[in-house]
Amino acid sequence: MIHKRPFSQLGGADHGWLKARHHFSFANYYDPARMGWGSLRVWNDDEIAANSGFPPHPHADMEIITYVRAGAITHQDSLGNKGRTEAGDVQVMSAGTGIRHAEYNLEPGATTLFQIWIEPNARGGPPAWGAKPFPKSDRAGRFITLASGLADDADALAIRTDARVLGATLRAGETADYPLDPSRHAYLVPATGAVDVNGVRLDARDGAAITGERSLSVTALEDAEVVLVDAA
Repeated sequence: MIHKRPFSQLGGADHGWLKARHHFSFANYYDPARMGWGSLRVWNDDEIAANSGFPPHPHADMEIITYVRAGAITHQDSLGNKGRTEAGDVQVMSAGTGIRHAEYNLEPGATTLFQIWIEPNARGGPPAWGAKPFPKSDRAGRFITLASGLADDADALAIRTDARVLGATLRAGETADYPLDPSRHAYLVPATGAVDVNGVRLDARDGAAITGERSLSVTALEDAEVVLVDAA
């Protein structure tokens, strides 16, 4: 089953400095039919204006993955971590027992990103943060794992949940396959470009909620950049 969620039908808000679209219920957007997808709880599509951002605020008991699509995001938290994550790269934060952090766009132009929240396997634990570059050339024509809580994904950023976040860049006409346990919940969004997913067309920033499928065949209808979550 593949349930398409067109970008035009997503919830959202325009705060001036922040233009946000929500694939699932978040903040003032509430849809009882879209509270999450398995352990995937949040997928926000954010555009943050230059020299603005989120002041310090708390999180607990959530795995938070930030995939930067354009620009860069600058992070600072109550553990003393500081970092700047550029387009194509990924940062993760395990909120655990509690952490405060700020995220700012200190760049001269807008920053766009996906922020993805996945429920952890267990509550508590020490909070943690990490970031890593993922050159798009390394994922050309195939999916690579960006963040994962699965033991076999040693090269990915670590998260504390039975899930993985993957990325692929495809030229028009290329196909990337991904084996999927039909009992799990996958969610796929093209960051750019249009793709065909098992016969379903997705345009840029559309979402696809997927379950009951044994594999995904993703074909680029035009040059595309794809992000996929495989969650319990």
